[in-house]
Amino acid sequence: MSEPSPTRPKRRGRLIRFAAALLVLCGVAAYLVVQYVTGGGGARGCKVVPASGHGSSYEFTPEQAENAATIAAVGTGRGMPRRAVAIALATSLQESGLLNIEHGDRDSLGLFQQRPSQGWGTERQIMDPAYAAGMFYAHLAKVPDYPDLPLTVAAQRVQRSGYPEAYAKHEPDATLLAAALTGYAAATLTCDGRPRHAAPATGPQAVRDALVRDFGRDALQETGAEVGGAPVPSPSPSPSVTATAHGRTVTVAVSGSAKPDAAGRPERERGWQLAQWAVANSSALHIERVSYAGREWSVGGTSDQWRTVRSDGAGGAQSSAQAVRIVTGQ
Repeated sequence: MSEPSPTRPKRRGRLIRFAAALLVLCGVAAYLVVQYVTGGGGARGCKVVPASGHGSSYEFTPEQAENAATIAAVGTGRGMPRRAVAIALATSLQESGLLNIEHGDRDSLGLFQQRPSQGWGTERQIMDPAYAAGMFYAHLAKVPDYPDLPLTVAAQRVQRSGYPEAYAKHEPDATLLAAALTGYAAATLTCDGRPRHAAPATGPQAVRDALVRDFGRDALQETGAEVGGAPVPSPSPSPSVTATAHGRTVTVAVSGSAKPDAAGRPERERGWQLAQWAVANSSALHIERVSYAGREWSVGGTSDQWRTVRSDGAGGAQSSAQAVRIVTGQ
């Protein structure tokens, strides 16, 4: 019987080292591709910081920011409190990572992984973020005393998930996001504003269309959806979507009345919700500057903060006190 060749272990060792080196090279190549696509620096694109200046911040992508802003807008448009928005955001963070995905367990789809076979709507409806969020809130509103329940319990009574405890881990981030995206925490959300690849139509008309989509239209009423056998009621049209455009600027009026809106929020919170909604949508809609209440965000060197600005006469005073000004790149 011949003895084993001493070259075989060496050859096997070289093959293992070669395979390991190849994996490392593939990893480096993938990293470089991601850095090229995202602009490098490991930046997620958008960031929310605590209003107090203390505590953890939350970084996410422009696509996630857009979806989160839609979830918040749909909630406040239906008179839901900030706690409901936090519950919805935590649910979407767990179910889809705030991404409008076209797959999931069995026939689950979208931001909340809702299932057509379980009566949540058609596939096309569920893939509409505003519709999906509206359906979530409609079911949440039927949960008795949901604002006083632990977040994971309230979310589970809507979702009927196989992993109900999973929602709890997202509560801190969802609470931070809800404070910014309902306008409760002013000037806390920023984005780098870099245009997304294959971005949809842009310009003032696209901004107005997006405002109506998120704030001024009840997607459930429009599509005839029902919850528990009863039509979902349509909220009153929001005065916050009364927008006018001049050139590249969209001016979104905030009610001049001090009277709270359907969600019980004062005017200033409504204004900050609109302003930070615009920043969250800056990449998709090519928004270059947003100003409200004497503060301004702009693409570029100051995109990571809201800076203080002076009013520019009568028009500037109105923009600062009673309206949100959104300037697009087209």
